Amino acid sequence: MKRLSEAEFQVMKAIWTFEPPITSSRVMRHLSGEKSWPIQSVVTLLGRLVEKGFLRSEKKSKERLYYPLVSKEDYLQFETGNFVKQYHDNSFISLLSAFYHDRELSDGDLNDLQEWIRNRRSD
Repeated sequence: MKRLSEAEFQVMKAIWTFEPPITSSRVMRHLSGEKSWPIQSVVTLLGRLVEKGFLRSEKKSKERLYYPLVSKEDYLQFETGNFVKQYHDNSFISLLSAFYHDRELSDGDLNDLQEWIRNRRSD
């Protein structure tokens, strides 16, 4: 899997919001609240996402339909894994330490973490 640019990720977030197939105009309407991209920019980004294997497209009448090939969960897992590998040498403890460096963990947080560890050990 390839990494997405920030703009490509914004388009994919819009795509993941809807039930496929999704049209470029629907993506554009969704993004219009956040971005002021011209339609051609959105179309270009959609084309890049097709080339990268994140979307499949098909022409139907005057409209082009897009179908996600990568789920949001799979992409977030991929990105998170890259982040942990690059910045924390694949160390879960390093990641947790960085995240909670100056914060106190509540009893609920610690209980949730213990439960998560217990479930991982039984798998």
